[in-house]
Amino acid sequence: MLVASGRANAEDKSTQQSSAVIRSEETVFTVNAIDNATTTFKARITINNSNGDDRAKIYIPYDKLSKVNYVKGILYDATGKKVKHLKNNDIKDVSAVSSVSLFDDNRVKYADLVHITYPYTVEFEYQITSKNMMFYPTWAPLDGENLSVENASLRVEMPKGMKLRYHESNVPDKVKLAHTSTHDVYQWQVQNLLPVRIEPYGPGLKNMVPIVRTAPVAFEIDGYQGNMESWESYGQFMHKLNQGRDVLPAETTQMLKTKVAGAKTPQEKIQIVYDYLQSKTRYVSIQLGIGGWQPFEASFVDTKGYGDCKALTNYTQAMLKVVGIDSYQALIRAGDDETDILTEFPSSQFNHVVLYVPTDKEGIWLECTSQEVAAGYAGSHTGGRHALLITPEGGKLIKTPDYSAKDNVQQRTASVKLDEKGNGKASVLTYYTGLQQESRNGILHHYKPEDQKKWIYQQTKIPSFEITSFSLTEKKESLPAITEKLELDLRQSATISGKRMFLTANLMNKWTSAPEPLESRKTEVIRAMAFLDIDNITYELPAGYALEYKPHDVAVKTEFGEYKSSVKVDGQKVTYVRSLEMSKGTYSKELYPKYLEFLNQIIKNDAQQVVFVKNIP
Repeated sequence: MLVASGRANAEDKSTQQSSAVIRSEETVFTVNAIDNATTTFKARITINNSNGDDRAKIYIPYDKLSKVNYVKGILYDATGKKVKHLKNNDIKDVSAVSSVSLFDDNRVKYADLVHITYPYTVEFEYQITSKNMMFYPTWAPLDGENLSVENASLRVEMPKGMKLRYHESNVPDKVKLAHTSTHDVYQWQVQNLLPVRIEPYGPGLKNMVPIVRTAPVAFEIDGYQGNMESWESYGQFMHKLNQGRDVLPAETTQMLKTKVAGAKTPQEKIQIVYDYLQSKTRYVSIQLGIGGWQPFEASFVDTKGYGDCKALTNYTQAMLKVVGIDSYQALIRAGDDETDILTEFPSSQFNHVVLYVPTDKEGIWLECTSQEVAAGYAGSHTGGRHALLITPEGGKLIKTPDYSAKDNVQQRTASVKLDEKGNGKASVLTYYTGLQQESRNGILHHYKPEDQKKWIYQQTKIPSFEITSFSLTEKKESLPAITEKLELDLRQSATISGKRMFLTANLMNKWTSAPEPLESRKTEVIRAMAFLDIDNITYELPAGYALEYKPHDVAVKTEFGEYKSSVKVDGQKVTYVRSLEMSKGTYSKELYPKYLEFLNQIIKNDAQQVVFVKNIP
């Protein structure tokens, strides 16, 4: 019997710091042939507190191209006594469909061995046979915070004559090669990995922990053979999956040609087709077919009015083709927080498909799954990263649009009329563009008016106020914009103390916090988004107040950004102007104190007050 080692290692520092400790983990990936492989996984994990309970649960996804051969599990208490052994009825088997999934081959087996007292230890073992050879393992044993690893290994067994491609990141010991009579064996091992701490404005976990990514050269999936040694050859395989699936009904072809008959430019044609797509179709997940990667025919989408990212992109490409516009499907790793692909390692790193239309200028990107996104806007979902164009000649990497500070603007003008008690009425007009408009664009399209109002209450950084009216107006262009209008009643916008009035000139855009200082920072400083905020706030004071003190004008410029603020007083009129432009980039860890200094300067100046004294006859 395998006995839990929670007590024996109670004094171990890594255990004390960790919510869970992987005592041992073994992954063996055996390629049996070009079209199938077997994965065997074993792990023994000690759970130290409730934050580690997720490690006592196991989820094993599969589909029609894979089979779960067995699942085993044992729970031990702190003394090493066996508490539970997984039985067949403890292992649930359910559809893995999402709320937007209509057809889906994906299923998941899962089991739960969470215990009520700590520490406890679980053992899991399972085996999968797969015929989806587009995907070889990615091995990252230290895949979370508050986790430590005592021993973990990856073993990949390749038939003689089949080449394994791999990419190592932060791996302390490089691959070890061995050979059997039938296979070449690649093995990696890590030991005594301590918990990783993600530092403020630091890189994500994937950039800090040991990771081995593996991929084939030649592979086969559902009778289709491909080659992944280069982006070009991988693109040739994807192009082969798409061939012959772009045929539209004759009546649809004629309708589209009629629609674009009056268009004077290719851009007008693209917009007409894209508008038609957005009005006619909706997104549903359809994880069927060749590993979910082959699109449904364009005629299917035309008839049904729905499809997944592959089907809708293929449909849009087909429609553009019949009106004389060439375009290319593009594989991409989508997601607001997703990192870019490893361009130096051709492999299946993608989770989404978009469409790229070459033009005389920079080209137009089309997100074919959305009914709201403007043509040409990639945004936080797919912007600023590499995509793989699928062309007849093969795959070609291309960068999607990135967004600078001048693209991501929040420009606000406001007028505030104050009364004798410091209360006020404010009219606020804010213009948001690029990444800064995305959240409001989302609530405009998906929230009811009453829920929009609740959301605006939550987002408006004023201590005490009421919204008397509001509106959101969209400008749907390649750099989209939202105009927000607010009418507000403000309570104690200025503070009255005796004969003095204290006014914090920054109405609703204060920077209020900075991360903690670090004595010994280990990672670079990363700013992931550039933006520009401009505020122009005008106050009308009640009669009888004279200026006693106003802050000095401020101008601070660093490699991280530039901050300016000024206050002007003309009789009963106070004008506050503030601008903050922040850069996007990666900076050395030695600059972290300087970055904190810059943030604290912003915090200090945003909180500055103008002081007035009342003239008493």
